[in-house]
Amino acid sequence: MQCLFIWIVSCSAAHAFTVRNEIRFRNSARAASTATASLGERTRGDFPILQRTVTDQETPVIYLDSGATSQKPQEVLDVLQSYYERTNSNVHRGAHTLSREATSAYEAARDKVAHFVHAFSRNEIVFTSGATEAINLVAQSYGRANLVAGDEIVLTVAEHHANFVPWQLLAQEKNLKLKFVHLDPATGGIDVNELEGYLNEKTKIVAFQHVSNVLACINPVKEIVQKVRSHAPNAAIVLDACQSLPHMVVDVQDLGVDFLAASGHKMCGPTGIGFLWGKEQLLNEMPPWKSGGEMIDQVTLESVTFQAAPGRFEAGTPAIAQAIGLGAAIDYLQKIGMKNIELYEHELAEYLYEQLQTVPGLTLLGPTDPKKRAALCAFYHESIHPSDLSTFLDMDGIAVRAGHHCCQPLHAELGIPHSARASCYFYNTKEDIDALIASLKRTVDFFAGLNNAADEADDDFVPFI
Repeated sequence: MQCLFIWIVSCSAAHAFTVRNEIRFRNSARAASTATASLGERTRGDFPILQRTVTDQETPVIYLDSGATSQKPQEVLDVLQSYYERTNSNVHRGAHTLSREATSAYEAARDKVAHFVHAFSRNEIVFTSGATEAINLVAQSYGRANLVAGDEIVLTVAEHHANFVPWQLLAQEKNLKLKFVHLDPATGGIDVNELEGYLNEKTKIVAFQHVSNVLACINPVKEIVQKVRSHAPNAAIVLDACQSLPHMVVDVQDLGVDFLAASGHKMCGPTGIGFLWGKEQLLNEMPPWKSGGEMIDQVTLESVTFQAAPGRFEAGTPAIAQAIGLGAAIDYLQKIGMKNIELYEHELAEYLYEQLQTVPGLTLLGPTDPKKRAALCAFYHESIHPSDLSTFLDMDGIAVRAGHHCCQPLHAELGIPHSARASCYFYNTKEDIDALIASLKRTVDFFAGLNNAADEADDDFVPFI
């Protein structure tokens, strides 16, 4: 056993040494070819964290976990620091200079978000702590006010828990029926035809994700909206855009949904900020979910009236710096161009899927057509636990996620408990993917050798009699 342990440690060290040399070579080659640099190569210098090293302080970080959270460019970090150093004050509450400046910057961020999603009005943007709160807001405000016992909510089995559990709780509270759309075996994505069969006059909410954070499928939102409007005209459509808005052009008016939820931290913004977009008429018809200061119109000893949207949904002191930081992130993304990001990530999506297919023993989740995938891929190995894969990749400075990715029902549907996931953003490169593949192959080889050594040890074992 001692010899086996020494062999494991020595192989692990050799594994890390090999990848360090490969990364140094790639970095040298990258610096020599800036004239033909990809979008990832041109932008990664904007992100300080991508310049750091990890493990033994010699391995450059390769961040392939942007599906969990994106990294932040220096421009956003500078705006946050400037706010706290020069502007820090509460909003909508003071006549002094700092309060006026903070209020102006906060509301300017709302304008930027409205423009980014092509909202009809700035009043359709409600700042929240993230997409989770945004979806809970719809469930607890619109859902409570408009659904009665026997009404139906249609979800998909692929939803993130944030677009799953709020509807479960609402259904339990109000005796509603939940229906779940399953996967289409032919495409690996959502079965849109099955969805159509679930729609009727009792359907009051249809909630689904634009892009799956596990399957990478890009759902046909406009087609789904058309089916809902035809077969369930009284249903509100709620779109989880967390995995689409940072990566592609999203136009809420063109998509035709009623509500859209998104997180700032997945689109180069700070944590603790997100937003709900909703049609202005719907928002103004919805009762407040949280109450407190600032969201009121008049308060007396006997009664209270509330502001119009979005103010009625922003009780208390908001996440001011975070909202301003989100505005700065949008400025940064728009300088690059969302269409440029979308086109570049299509290349990464195809390359990632095709290269992962070359790793022995991997099963890839989601659509089999790489042209119909976002730039992420979840996978599992036939004999290596996803956490072990992730740990060995981390030894090479490669960050991926392992677990159920907040999608336990989906993993149950697939018949697996966990998976690993690599997710790209525009600051990634094909060289990052090459490093991932090389590390995965070395990891697979390592565990194959470990299993062989264990088998040989079993063969040599002589039982004590």
